Amino acid sequence: MRLLRSPLLESPHGFTTREGGVSKGPYATLNLSFGVGDAPERVAENRRRVLSAFGSPPLFTLDQVHGAEVALAEGPGKAEADAVVTRVPGLLLAVSVADCYPVLFEDPQTGAVGAAHAGWRGVAAGVVENVVETMQAAFQTRPQDLRVAIGPGICGRCYQVGPEVVAAVGGFAVPDPRAEGKYLLDLPRAIEERLRALGVRRIWQAGVCTYEDEGLFSYRRQGKRSGRMWGVIHRAL
Repeated sequence: MRLLRSPLLESPHGFTTREGGVSKGPYATLNLSFGVGDAPERVAENRRRVLSAFGSPPLFTLDQVHGAEVALAEGPGKAEADAVVTRVPGLLLAVSVADCYPVLFEDPQTGAVGAAHAGWRGVAAGVVENVVETMQAAFQTRPQDLRVAIGPGICGRCYQVGPEVVAAVGGFAVPDPRAEGKYLLDLPRAIEERLRALGVRRIWQAGVCTYEDEGLFSYRRQGKRSGRMWGVIHRAL
């Protein structure tokens, strides 16, 4: 299994790739979603392998809706939200992606951690800001103490969008020379600038494009039969 990790974070964490699972066809090999048409027993085995890489901890996942809701996890389970935070030792937080950005948060001062699914709708709705504000309210996190890792996602060279998306996100785009009236959106830059506006200073970007790298799942490249990857993090025991 190939996991991408950030040198900035001290908490056990990782961004999964396509490698190391048992799924076949367009889901090959490490698809982690039950909702894309893959065989459930293969997804279950793929998830078991990821959890095993972290010592088989309890898991908290999300039913993601491209919004800005943040769940506060106090034990294993699931919530309808696009981000989750916790201070429970050993509880693994997971967000699912295949072009949108997985964003992991760590507060080394309080032991709190978080994970967000950040597509353009979530970014426009304020999911990044909501994670930081929730950690401040729940754990007394100070933005200047946070360490944030932005995982793989579709890059600004490949993410063609319309003007309504650019307006919703707040810019961070250039005209696409290949298509009149279209733009290329630099979503990781938008995420980073929003974090910096909140006072977060330690930010790492994977700099890997899901659309360009066939070792990663990409909904835009593969369509509805694309698998899903995870961004995961937990507070060490």
